[in-house]
Amino acid sequence: MDNHAVNAARSIYYGFFSKMFVFTPNIDRFEGVDEALDILIKNPLDENSGEALKEIKEFIKTYGNQGLSDEFDDIFNNPVTQTVRDTASFYSEGVESGRKRVEVKNFLAKTRIRRNEKVFTDNEDSIGFLVTFMHELIELVSSGEKQYETVEHCLYTEVINEFFDEFIVALYEHDKANAYKSLAIVLNAFIEFERLYYKVQKPKAKEKIQKKEEEMKEVISDAEAKRRSENRKKREGDLLHSSCKLDDVFTGTEEEGDL
Repeated sequence: MDNHAVNAARSIYYGFFSKMFVFTPNIDRFEGVDEALDILIKNPLDENSGEALKEIKEFIKTYGNQGLSDEFDDIFNNPVTQTVRDTASFYSEGVESGRKRVEVKNFLAKTRIRRNEKVFTDNEDSIGFLVTFMHELIELVSSGEKQYETVEHCLYTEVINEFFDEFIVALYEHDKANAYKSLAIVLNAFIEFERLYYKVQKPKAKEKIQKKEEEMKEVISDAEAKRRSENRKKREGDLLHSSCKLDDVFTGTEEEGDL
């Protein structure tokens, strides 16, 4: 395995997720997303995530970065609707600032990376901070600072791997998710890739989300789901139409092989 090439690709993914999950008031917060999408679309992790990346690209083409910003707010910051929680502490302990936040701060203290509070207003164990932290660690390791490989490994196995599946399900099922539903598909594929990279197992799902986890084993894009639904309706319509062709039934002229 060419670790340099793999780490370059991993860095692009984490950088892309950082742009999508970190909230800032800057109007250029999504700058670079289009370029990252172009790169990732050419070399997707699998067919479904490839289609999902194209869907995000098409969403931006249609609604612009403002559309992404509005959808982000509806999912994560809308006090009127059910919001998606995005911290490791919440999924681990049911609180927004718990042991997992302390763990991440301890990992951060072992590096020369420092949190820019003007940019990162959310907790250190939030999705946005974690993917950005991973991006920075991979960049440092790739530049020759191998001492950060252990921090990178531990951050993934002890924090990210433990709760991302629950977050992905919550994001995918949110009724306001459109581009971010597609993003959940991409994140799902990437997290599975990272488990192979780090040689770690998927954690056992909690009982309350066991069924949802099983449903996410084969996540398909909205376009693919729509296509399958339309094909199924067409087949059902053909069957109904055929069963109502009384003349054909009585005269024996029904053609075979149409179903």
